[in-house]
Amino acid sequence: MSTWRWLLGTPLKSSEARHEEINETEGLAALSLDALTSVAYGPQAMLLVLATAGAAAIPLLWPITIAIVVLLVLLVLSYSQVIDAYPQGGGAYAVSRANLGPGLSLLAAAALICDYVLTVAVSIAAGVAALTSAFPALLPLTLPIGLALIAIITVLNLRGVGEGARAFLLPTFVFIAGILAVIAVGLVHPAHPGGLQAPAVAVAGAGTQVAEALGLLLILKAFAAGCSALTGVEAIANGVPLFREPRQVRARRTEAALGAFLGAMLLGLALLTIRFHVGPQPDQTVLSQVMAAAVGRGWAYYTVTLATTATLALAANTSFGGLPVLTSVLARDRYLPHLFAMRGDRLTYQYGIGVLALLAALLLVAVDGNTDALIPLFAIGVFTGFTLAQAGLVIHWRRQRPPGWVRRALLNGLGAVATAVATGVFLLTKFTGGAWVVVLAIPLFILLFRAIHRYYVRVAAALSSGAEGPDLPQPATGHSLVVVPVSGISRLTTRALSDALTLGDEVLAVSVQFDAEAGKRLEQAWEDWQVGVRLVTLVTRYSSVVRPLLRFIDAIDRNTHERVVVLVPEVVPRGFWAQVLHNETAAMLVASLRRRSDVVVAITPYHPPWEPKPTPAVAVSGGRRDKGE
Repeated sequence: MSTWRWLLGTPLKSSEARHEEINETEGLAALSLDALTSVAYGPQAMLLVLATAGAAAIPLLWPITIAIVVLLVLLVLSYSQVIDAYPQGGGAYAVSRANLGPGLSLLAAAALICDYVLTVAVSIAAGVAALTSAFPALLPLTLPIGLALIAIITVLNLRGVGEGARAFLLPTFVFIAGILAVIAVGLVHPAHPGGLQAPAVAVAGAGTQVAEALGLLLILKAFAAGCSALTGVEAIANGVPLFREPRQVRARRTEAALGAFLGAMLLGLALLTIRFHVGPQPDQTVLSQVMAAAVGRGWAYYTVTLATTATLALAANTSFGGLPVLTSVLARDRYLPHLFAMRGDRLTYQYGIGVLALLAALLLVAVDGNTDALIPLFAIGVFTGFTLAQAGLVIHWRRQRPPGWVRRALLNGLGAVATAVATGVFLLTKFTGGAWVVVLAIPLFILLFRAIHRYYVRVAAALSSGAEGPDLPQPATGHSLVVVPVSGISRLTTRALSDALTLGDEVLAVSVQFDAEAGKRLEQAWEDWQVGVRLVTLVTRYSSVVRPLLRFIDAIDRNTHERVVVLVPEVVPRGFWAQVLHNETAAMLVASLRRRSDVVVAITPYHPPWEPKPTPAVAVSGGRRDKGE
């Protein structure tokens, strides 16, 4: 088996898809880690804003956290209704498509894609930050560690959602239990034996900023920063198809558990942050300071820190579970290439996984693995999706009018207003800090979706059979010519000519030579071979082999030869390293010809004799036929 096959595992049958479906416990590990682990950077983001006013502003953390938890409750209730109403997945995009029209649905999709990419980058960066807080010697390796974590998570997800979720179970529950234990110990033992001895807030110029910073703008900024803790709440509704039956019941239970754990951790950590006078430090995260103050820097601190690092890194898995499902729905709606709707050998949407990993890695490199540089970009996309999903549900309940629809519509309407206000606050307070990047990226994604959709519509119209039905295929009635490019006399040439003789009335071998004498020697050897196929030698003064062949094909008399087939012989070894040792002449020739509708392009593969031979076959692709694929 190849190394890649060893990493991903053996292919799965379609009937084995159930083994990759997840239950409630696995759903927390696969789809909830983004939201759960946001307690590592959400409170810190709020504290960074409040610290500009000095220690006097730190107590504002408590009422702001309460407001965020109230919003969390609204979102959990709302997305539980999304799960019931749209169990096919897609979340905000599916709701918007059904109720708000294609324009707003594409806005939801673009916003969610931006959020999913940012989720991976932020989660990985925050996980590495937690690790370097405990082990400062690793600080210079921040970016390499982050990229390595993306690679590991990508491979785990390519192996299958279920397998990845089961691999994440242990660190997930160590993290949840550890944080809850830290909160419990910190509340019972406020003396914080290993904690801080003095307030840690030290911001230059804070005294002159107190009057301004304690105003409404400061509170709004802190609220917007803290709402980054709510990203990921939507992922379970986006990934309902990943659950085992009964999918909706399992997904709702997972959503409820997520809300309970996240709310408890946010409130508990806010209380401990105020009680221990924790503030921003350049080399210590707020969570690290709270843990040290609550339980000291002993085995418990390092156990929870390592679990936090692991789960923060694995929190990127939320995006790997949600984005491929979303892109598969977009592909089925013809807004993304169809390959995003294809499942790989392990029954995963591998193209969505690969693109997500690539974009997140590029973003991580762009900010050099710095979490604080990513936070201003965060949450705008997901809160846009929150608003559209809840507004769409209001219309859904009004149309369907099931029992209790008024109560449901009021709940979603309240949630839509709250998240719309939050989105406005984000744009107001974060735009100049980097949020403009997301504001620019979302319209670009929408333009891309529309361009892809227009292309597919044009292709569908061109391939349509019309009201009369499709024409019957017509066999060729005239003379057919098979052109075989050759470089010399070899087993490859013999194989290609043998295949060519079965495809047409006349076979013609064509060789491009850079030297006239070499051409004459080949012609003499060909004559001595007595193969019964005519050889045409083309001598060129240039280095291109493809261009003379194309000019020769153009010169063929189409009145005499109704059909022209170009049969390209190619050595096809196994393994990537062996393939790169062969020249790409065949690939370049096929690429040049497959755009033409006046020829049929065929490839005859030749496998080296020391490798296992598959069943002989000629792989055919051609102008008109390719366009339908």
